[in-house]
Amino acid sequence: MTKYTHIVIHYSEIGIKKGNRSKFEGQLIKNINFVLEPYVLKTNRRYGIVVCLLKEDLLEKQIEEISKKLSDIIGIAFFAFVVACKKEISDICDCVFGLINEKEFETFKVNARRSNKQFPYTSQKINELVGAEVIKKYKKKVNLDKPDLEIFIEVTETEIFVYTKKTPGLCGLPTGSSGTVICSLSGGIDSPVSAYYLMTRGCKVVFVHILSGTLDVSSLKSKIYKLCEVLSKYQNFAKLYVVPFSDIQKQIITFVPADYRMIIYRRYMLKIINQIAKKENAKAIVTGDSVGQVASQTLDNLLCIYDSSKLPILTPLIGLNKEEIISVAKKIGTYDLSILPYPDCCSFMVDKHPQTKAKLDFVIDLEKNIVDSDKLIFDAISKTELIKISKNQENL
Repeated sequence: MTKYTHIVIHYSEIGIKKGNRSKFEGQLIKNINFVLEPYVLKTNRRYGIVVCLLKEDLLEKQIEEISKKLSDIIGIAFFAFVVACKKEISDICDCVFGLINEKEFETFKVNARRSNKQFPYTSQKINELVGAEVIKKYKKKVNLDKPDLEIFIEVTETEIFVYTKKTPGLCGLPTGSSGTVICSLSGGIDSPVSAYYLMTRGCKVVFVHILSGTLDVSSLKSKIYKLCEVLSKYQNFAKLYVVPFSDIQKQIITFVPADYRMIIYRRYMLKIINQIAKKENAKAIVTGDSVGQVASQTLDNLLCIYDSSKLPILTPLIGLNKEEIISVAKKIGTYDLSILPYPDCCSFMVDKHPQTKAKLDFVIDLEKNIVDSDKLIFDAISKTELIKISKNQENL
């Protein structure tokens, strides 16, 4: 196995942040160190990149573990395991020769990038000099369009790195750089995808699940806990608030016509989440709504539902169709869990012929029929269970 010395990590969107760039770089480094602590000696910033110095004598299995962990870190455009070499063309060539196997390619390309302008050779000159040595040693041909092998050389302020493979990342902004939001996590496909999208915009996502009185703990653990575990790998932690809803559920069933129950239910859900948001200093609420996907997601009904929230409602899926949402759910690893049977509160509120054009004034009047509304919300929050999911509790 090649003895890699460093990992070079590139980002994309962070690079356009100008005056705030250091803040985003700092958060990305924090997130990287969180998961790579057992494998690296130190992590440093270079011009436009992050560089991790690897511990010596890592096993191939450990390199694979590192790769998997970095692939889940939001904010990375791509990363590569590299070999550091001296600032001499001869040493660069020796490093290149140590990385490549002549039996694995017939054509090649050298791609040099020089952020250190003090280095005496331009990027193009490095390409030419190293390429000539590869041709001389291996008798291979250059192909600039579709080479079998691409050799990357990065000249930084302090080191020169050589590598032949790079792994794409998730891009976006590093989680934790944009504040906290609360996600209403149901048992369905949509809300986990919404949570993931907000993570890619730099938000820490805290989850709230409204628990039906008909569910037992085993059902909750088999699905909702596991969804949080999957999502936690994208932000290194998860907080899950489980809110008992049976008392409010009974009141809605008793005093609200069947075709309006889902609307009233969702209004109460948002009122509860607004209170939890205060505890978490969250700035917005995230839902999995997509216009017209179900009856409660018509524009008229969404107007009535969102009116109950003091915080902004963020709906990253609002213009996506179900196939697009499913595609992302499969990509992030939540789909198989989301399709498991799970009778959440929504399933008990849906009428055969639900209202699709609700009027806000009428909905507010219906809500007045529910006795001791504020107390019901207070009692539900006071009985809420907080679950923390993380390998390292210091990050919570």
